Amino acid sequence: MQPVLEIYAPDGFALWPVAEGEPFRYLTLSGELTTAEVGTAVMRIAQCNDIDPDPYVGDDRPPRPVDPLGSFLHGLLTFDNLFAAGGLRVTDSSTGITFLPGCCNGLEDWREWCTVIDGSGPISFGHDPDPVAELVGDTVRLIVDIEQSDSPVIELSVMELRRMLDGVERTLVDFLALAADWVRNHLPDQAVPVTAALARVLALPMPAVPSGR
Repeated sequence: MQPVLEIYAPDGFALWPVAEGEPFRYLTLSGELTTAEVGTAVMRIAQCNDIDPDPYVGDDRPPRPVDPLGSFLHGLLTFDNLFAAGGLRVTDSSTGITFLPGCCNGLEDWREWCTVIDGSGPISFGHDPDPVAELVGDTVRLIVDIEQSDSPVIELSVMELRRMLDGVERTLVDFLALAADWVRNHLPDQAVPVTAALARVLALPMPAVPSGR
């Protein structure tokens, strides 16, 4: 089980260094990403929230700044509810079956996986495909696409899912620590609010700021 972001080719992006790659891919978050990969992750999270304030729908955020950097970070720094396209990817190494987050699923909701364990009912993780997780007795069934009658399924125990979710949390904590260092180096004037926004979108506590910074 790995936390992943949906990444698109960074055409013409020049606010900070990012990694080149395929037109669409999943970037696996961890504490071992390169500097350019962290820049790509921060770019994508900011991009997911790069939406103009709309007072006609009750959006009372301040106007978008005119400078390019401030404009691009505006949504990340002003939205109460942040979005990060992606989620948790699960791969069964014995069968090769992969359970992927669907369209419009967000990594910010990764803790909803815990509700599968408490038996609250099937949980959907986006669409196209339509992945669903459900608890049947003591077994968690990960259905790759509920819209397919013959969809591949990954089965695991509740204990195994708990263990994997604990691993995801440790991985995200490591990524956030790495991203916080990246932000201090590349966005020093916005280091605290950007790091706080990243912590919120990952559903994690704000990391400690090193003394002297």
